[in-house]
Amino acid sequence: MSGGVRSVLALGSNLGERRDTLSLAVAALAEGGDVRLRQVSEVVQTKPVGGPEGQPDFLNMVVEVETSLGPLELLRRCQDVENRHHRVREVRWGPRTLDIDIITYGDVVLETPELTLPHPRAAGRAFVLEPWARMDPAATLGGTPVAELADRAADRGGVGPYRPGGGE
Repeated sequence: MSGGVRSVLALGSNLGERRDTLSLAVAALAEGGDVRLRQVSEVVQTKPVGGPEGQPDFLNMVVEVETSLGPLELLRRCQDVENRHHRVREVRWGPRTLDIDIITYGDVVLETPELTLPHPRAAGRAFVLEPWARMDPAATLGGTPVAELADRAADRGGVGPYRPGGGE
C-alpha cells in the first residue's frame, strides 16, 4: 500500500485472555489489505488509570499502521475489532476485553463528537508512551519526543514488563 497514511494505535486489555486478545486484534486490524502493520511494540503490563477501583492490570501495546482508510473509517475498523472481542461500554475507563485508540493519524488534527486527533490524553499516558517510545525511539507527539513525554507521565510507575502467568 503505497501512499497510505501512517497511524499509531494503542491497544489494551484487562479481562479474559489478555495476551491472546491483543494478538488476535492486531491480526484483525490488518484484514482486508487497507491497513498494513508497520511496527508492533512489545506488550507491557500496567496498572489501571482512572475508572473504578479494583480492576485487574492491563496489558498494553502500540502498533504503527499504514492505511488507505480515512480517520473515521479507521475508527469504525477499530470498533469492529473491539466488538468482535465482546467489548462492552458500561463504565468509563472500566474493565474491558479490548480497547483500541487511534493516537495519531498522520499529521491530522481533528475534533468531532466521534474522534479527536491526536488522542487528547495520549501525551500524559505512560501506558501508551512507553511501548511507543521503545517501538520507535524517534517518535514525537505534538513536537515533543515520545520518550520525553513518557518520562514525565504521572502513571510511569505503573508500567512494567509483561510476565506471562496466571493462565495466559
